Amino acid sequence: MEDSISQTIRERIKHIQDGELFSISDFEDINNDNLVTRILSRLQNENIIVRVATGIYMNPKKTQFGILYPTIDQIAKKIAERDKAQIMPTGDTALNILGFSTQVPMNAVYLTNGAKRKVKVGKRIIIFKNVVQKNFQFKGQLLPLIVIALKELGESRVTDEIRNKIIKLVTESSAEEKTTMMHDLYLSPVWIKELLFPIIKTATV
Repeated sequence: MEDSISQTIRERIKHIQDGELFSISDFEDINNDNLVTRILSRLQNENIIVRVATGIYMNPKKTQFGILYPTIDQIAKKIAERDKAQIMPTGDTALNILGFSTQVPMNAVYLTNGAKRKVKVGKRIIIFKNVVQKNFQFKGQLLPLIVIALKELGESRVTDEIRNKIIKLVTESSAEEKTTMMHDLYLSPVWIKELLFPIIKTATV
């Protein structure tokens, strides 16, 4: 039985794109997490897959400089998907994700409606802070991120460069994302509404 399941997992992993994250929960149909964990650990020891965080793996994506690892944000999203939780980056993490800041925070901090936890990824740590569900009233993904980043910056620190980056992000966002923006905008502070309203209006006409 174990040999058969091991072969099934190996075959599935062959079809996962290099660099794409997967977790034990992606094999939940096998209905034996302990066995899946052992097999994935074995594949890791054989250098077939790479563990990027506890319970999170990928097929190594190799470049001339070595293995190309996913971003902290991609790992955080995969952990949230595995845990069936919602997350939202905060502070410096949001600024870095949007490119408003080149500073990479050692601790990537996310709000979540799931479990409070810390996950070590290499030398960095992803911190999930549990908050109440009302913090996840937003319908889209991009605008909440922009709002969080702007709150972190403060009105006086919004430069023309930041404004132009926001215009580019909003303009190039998907049609589906654009349909949620007006709803999400009205959950924002007044000064952010005044800043973003003309940008969104122009991008969504």
